[in-house]
Amino acid sequence: MSTPRNTAITDDERLRRWHLVLGGGAAEGTGRALTGADAAMDRALTALYDKGAGDGARGTERSAGLGGSAPSVARWLGDIRTYFPSSVVQVMQRDAIDRLGLAALLLEPEMLQAVEADVHLVGTLLSLNKAMPETTKETARAVVRKVVDDLERRLASRTRATLTGALDRSARISRPRHRDIDWDRTVRANLKNYLPEHGTVVPERLIGYGRASQAVKKEVVLCIDQSGSMAASVVYASVFGAVLASMRSIATRLVVFDTAVVDLTDQLDDPVDVLFGTQLGGGTDINRALAYCQSKITRPADTVVVLISDLYEGGIRDEMLKRVAAMKASGVQFVALLALSDEGAPAYDREHAAALAALGAPAFACTPDLFPEVMAAALEKRPLPIPEA
Repeated sequence: MSTPRNTAITDDERLRRWHLVLGGGAAEGTGRALTGADAAMDRALTALYDKGAGDGARGTERSAGLGGSAPSVARWLGDIRTYFPSSVVQVMQRDAIDRLGLAALLLEPEMLQAVEADVHLVGTLLSLNKAMPETTKETARAVVRKVVDDLERRLASRTRATLTGALDRSARISRPRHRDIDWDRTVRANLKNYLPEHGTVVPERLIGYGRASQAVKKEVVLCIDQSGSMAASVVYASVFGAVLASMRSIATRLVVFDTAVVDLTDQLDDPVDVLFGTQLGGGTDINRALAYCQSKITRPADTVVVLISDLYEGGIRDEMLKRVAAMKASGVQFVALLALSDEGAPAYDREHAAALAALGAPAFACTPDLFPEVMAAALEKRPLPIPEA
């Protein structure tokens, strides 16, 4: 067995870390004073986590808090960006919004300029969209644009490459060139011609990959639940919708819904416009949304419908399931995603998930990195790469 690397820390460093975790001056019991940057880090943590009693490891003797003052919050945001890495800053921002009710301050332009932009912040901004004054909207769009551009840089190239390959493979040809032969399907199609004495298969029929042309090969409908719990999924789905729409071989439709249904397909060239066209929160009527999507399907055998929802149905449950069954019977590939985010599955309606699985449409949470593989499998009509629970 290999010897592990030496990760021992000094007693002083251990006490320093415990002091930062526990907070509370002398009450934390370490006897180790904090100075300089450590003291500043402790003040930033105190302002957020020492507010209120008994909900964490840190003490409650001090009660600095952030209050409702925009200047003090802006200074605090600057401090945490100075002393903590970006991933920690994003967590602390979310905690500040949730614990201290600071969402309203995000309606002020100077606040938006101070925050660390991420998917969750975009979700919060979208939920505040209708209450946002005109003076703030331009700054909010710039924040959302930054996050969207970062996501596109991370996801677009791999998505296009993966789906282009899937479209190529889905177009089979009967007289392929050698480099275009699909050997897996060819062998399976010719197993009856196996010659045991030679240990080989003699192929009578070759199956090959086609090459995707500029014509539309497949149609994809993204049907997105815009209830409050689905905020991150809405952001990622809008980005992926724009990427799919940029591919000439795929005709993409994007539909968002709560109790009403909104078709945002004509805004797919700009995912920021899509996001500001959503209305996070409200009820849910999946049946109505699927009815609309079903009415737009003209080539069922070449269509993939992706429902992104936690499946809490406020409409007619039996009708929803009948629509899914009807679409699948007509040849539509139906994909049900409980979430499209890095956080895993949220709370969801397990009874509806089980009913969809019984129809051959298992519902599962999908990360953005897995989504291209899920779409490729759906386009090729092969089993979906469902992650282990």
